Amino acid sequence: MSSRRRSLLFAAASLPLVAACKRTPESPYDGGWVGADHARGHRLRDLKSGSLPTPAATRRVNVLIVGAGVAGLACARALARRNIDDVHLVDLEDAAGGNSRGHRIAGMACPLGAHYLPVPAEADVDLVELLASLGLSRIEHGRRVYDERHLCHSPQERLFIGGQWQEGLLPVIDQPEATLAQYRRFGEEVARVARLGFSLPTSRAPWTPSHQALDAVTFAQWLDTHRFDAPALRTYLDYCCRDDYGAGLGHVSAWAGLHYFASRHGFHAPGDDADGDTREGVLTWPQGNGWLTERLAEPHRERLHTGLVALGVEEGRHEVSVDLWHAAAERLERWTAKQVVLATPLFISARLLRAPPAALQAAVTPMRHAPWLVANLHIDEPLDDAGGAPPAWDNVLHGSPALGYVNAMHQSTRPHPGPTVLTSYWALGGDNAEQLRAHRTRLLNDDWATWSRVVLADMAKAHPDLPAKVKRVDLMRYGHAMSIPLPGLRGHAALHALQSPARPGTRVHFAHSDLSGYSVFEEAFFHGTRVGRALG
Repeated sequence: MSSRRRSLLFAAASLPLVAACKRTPESPYDGGWVGADHARGHRLRDLKSGSLPTPAATRRVNVLIVGAGVAGLACARALARRNIDDVHLVDLEDAAGGNSRGHRIAGMACPLGAHYLPVPAEADVDLVELLASLGLSRIEHGRRVYDERHLCHSPQERLFIGGQWQEGLLPVIDQPEATLAQYRRFGEEVARVARLGFSLPTSRAPWTPSHQALDAVTFAQWLDTHRFDAPALRTYLDYCCRDDYGAGLGHVSAWAGLHYFASRHGFHAPGDDADGDTREGVLTWPQGNGWLTERLAEPHRERLHTGLVALGVEEGRHEVSVDLWHAAAERLERWTAKQVVLATPLFISARLLRAPPAALQAAVTPMRHAPWLVANLHIDEPLDDAGGAPPAWDNVLHGSPALGYVNAMHQSTRPHPGPTVLTSYWALGGDNAEQLRAHRTRLLNDDWATWSRVVLADMAKAHPDLPAKVKRVDLMRYGHAMSIPLPGLRGHAALHALQSPARPGTRVHFAHSDLSGYSVFEEAFFHGTRVGRALG
């Protein structure tokens, strides 16, 4: 298990504001789109047409961080720990957190994006320290122990296959011996590849010619070369790629597909886990990783400015000027800072900078970002179950175009099931550029009623009673949610150059998970912390 607009400025900036949709005969439940006002994403177009007014306000600060997602918040935290003051964060959304924000329906918290964090390895000292500072872990008898209240409760995951539920996500029901043999051989191959060195964050692992060779081909091509063709295995591995990277095994690199397992606890075929439960520990909360970003943002509340859309960044010899559109006041503001951190996706950074460096342009050119749909469904009573494995936190339908759903109330200690919110995830990066474009167009053009029916129809394959029990469906769409680790991207020289120590006099710095070639909490936190420690 893993681990969140057309050509306008921001990934989520072209999304409608919370738009209420009332019940109809076709959609007998309430709901709507959640996200930012789409007009915010049009300001770059206005800038290019020369129609923006003279700045109505100016402000001077020491450090300005553009983007209050995980990377921006981590950067602010690192600066605060160094006692660097007058640090401000701005974000186009109305709340901090980026792809790790939370939501509420009927008083129940639920995620709008990333919904869990794997327990990190002790080598990831910065993330381990963060979690300890939040009271999530402690040392007992020389060993780190995580608070049981925040670890995912059992049962953790199950798969709907052959009309029933099985424990775990790797298909085992009615699989022939040839498929089971491929499971075992794939596990052996992952163990062999893991010896090359893989880690989270990825920068802590070596990068060798062998890694570069894996990065040069798609995961599908690598599987073909090694004769891994069992349909059940390929379906599972495709799910894993969509889960972590937003796109299928025909789109991501072999390095990425193998990194999914090699950087964690390997791949375990049925029957080879005699030493105990091989599943990784997972930290989760009803609002997902919003629990973490809420706590990262709290110390900076007085210097966190939301609803500000960055339009342009110009680096001078002594300071950096940033033009920001204040959405609520409908005015242009010009902020100047001694140092600016662009904690935004790299393609956005390239558009913001009046004179982007060559390395940034080179890094952005091959990048593609996967669109995502996140659907939160409020149900007023428990769902009927098909039998087999009992209801779990993570529930996946074999062969579904979706990634399954998580139960926001799974962590609750209530003695009996009752109303809850189910969060369904759809990664729409596809297996190639053409599929990605088609999926993004569909995501942005189809209305709320159409998408809510698509989501319910998929889930009803396992729960035919679901449509009658749904009271509300809130949908969140991300046009460019996460960078897809395409072949050649992770080893791209430009990404490494952008992480190198800044040249003398540089006042603009880059901190985003895009620098790792894919988007997860660990990478974003690493890059934000890295820049926060390096700023002079």
